[in-house]
Amino acid sequence: MIVISDRGPLGSEALELELNPRISPFNLDYTLDCGQAFRWKKIGNNWSGVVNENLVRISQRGNRLHYETFPEEREDEDFVKEYFRLDDDLPYIASLINRDKTIGDALNRLCGLRIIRQDPWECLISFILATFANMPRIKGMIHNVCQHFGRKINYKELAFYDFPRKEALAAASINELLECNLGYRARYVKDASQSLLEGGLSLDELRGASYEEARKSLHSLKGVGYKVADCVLLFSLEKLEAFPVDVWVRRILQNHYTHHFNAASFEKSYLTPRVYKEFNDFGRKYFGGYAGYAQEYLYAEYSPVMTRCKNNKDRMSLYTCLDDFP
Repeated sequence: MIVISDRGPLGSEALELELNPRISPFNLDYTLDCGQAFRWKKIGNNWSGVVNENLVRISQRGNRLHYETFPEEREDEDFVKEYFRLDDDLPYIASLINRDKTIGDALNRLCGLRIIRQDPWECLISFILATFANMPRIKGMIHNVCQHFGRKINYKELAFYDFPRKEALAAASINELLECNLGYRARYVKDASQSLLEGGLSLDELRGASYEEARKSLHSLKGVGYKVADCVLLFSLEKLEAFPVDVWVRRILQNHYTHHFNAASFEKSYLTPRVYKEFNDFGRKYFGGYAGYAQEYLYAEYSPVMTRCKNNKDRMSLYTCLDDFP
């Protein structure tokens, strides 16, 4: 049920959405703080981010979400329900992926963590930039790109930026992109922007393709490897069976699902295509059609960068603990 309350800090009408925890469990902090999105920032009890060219301010108190948008005032609950995938039957999903004590413990301790339904274009460029970079570097690169090429949203003394359109990044010179501290990723960003602008690939159409077909199409873009493709498929293209594997997910599987792999799988410290495929195939086959949810719960519960922060008595943002890791 949506309730319109007084004017909020952004000057728009503050809305309140009441959730039924039995039907639609949701935890805003777990969802925004588990590494799947890069442009949300928490100040006090409120999260702020830019979604669909609007500044969004949202907080959770018990089973109630309080939110407002600026400059467009969203006076309905559709945005929140769609973006945070409140239409996903989380209890049902949990029942399907709860295959063992390892994932069961993660589901219990992180109840309410949901996959976000992101914009495919922003998700693609964000994860191209996320390759071989730690969280502060990723967030810095994305901020620079938005600041240089996005539309400015003025709010009081603060400035926010929407995500640049593909036309802006396709028209940018390599030197302009390098000024955003992108390094070798600058060429990949420009190539991907030009490829999508010229009509060779439509991200929206990939929603209707099979997982394998969609992943193959994403691989045709320079700079999009297996992990980037799986992240885009999972977080923006409705492929909840996608199971992204990075060094942390691989270590989690090695530590908690050792008997599913042979010793040769652990020999190389880096993710070759063969090693990636082995761990990715396991995740999708073992956890099934909602393997992506299993991956996110395992990562949030067992990766060192997350666990250390969850146990911190001050409950600092999970992101602040990523500074120490390459």
